[in-house]
Amino acid sequence: MPYFVYILRTSANTLYIGQTNNLGKRLREHREKSSKSAKYIKYFYFFTLVFQEIYLTRTEAMRREIQLKRWTRAKKEVLIQGGT
Repeated sequence: MPYFVYILRTSANTLYIGQTNNLGKRLREHREKSSKSAKYIKYFYFFTLVFQEIYLTRTEAMRREIQLKRWTRAKKEVLIQGGT
């Protein structure tokens, strides 16, 4: 089962990083502002999926999520634009 690390850009131009094993379901939860959605995302009118990566294990996805959350905004923007 694949795991996804994803970045959302909010209506306030902030970035949210998460990981899941079902990206479509997770995005629906965020859009519907369900109880399973991250509290942070609920505060914004809309968001856009701007980046995603696929991993074979949850451990790999969680490590990458933590790594990306430690990056500077500038470094995340380079990644989103197609850099490494």
